[in-house]
Amino acid sequence: MADLKGNYETIFIVSPTLDEEATKAMVEKFTKLISDNGTIESVDEWGKRRLAYPINDLNEGYYVLINFSAAHDFPAELDRIYKITDGILRSIIIAK
Repeated sequence: MADLKGNYETIFIVSPTLDEEATKAMVEKFTKLISDNGTIESVDEWGKRRLAYPINDLNEGYYVLINFSAAHDFPAELDRIYKITDGILRSIIIAK
């Protein structure tokens, strides 16, 4: 049977309390995780932006948008990893 894949978009916000090197390592960690389990179409680092509302008394975050295709069970695992990773303020995964 053919391997079914879906197209997804994820945005995650990295805490601004991390230094530049740690932020870059966090982005690389997730791009590697996604590329190991699927195909990345694009990675768009928006950089530091003001949050719509304070999260944990922080007013800024480092935004990263990744478009990818992967097996249908991978987004649940990616979401689990986002939730247990210190330094990720918020994340969302959307099926396109």
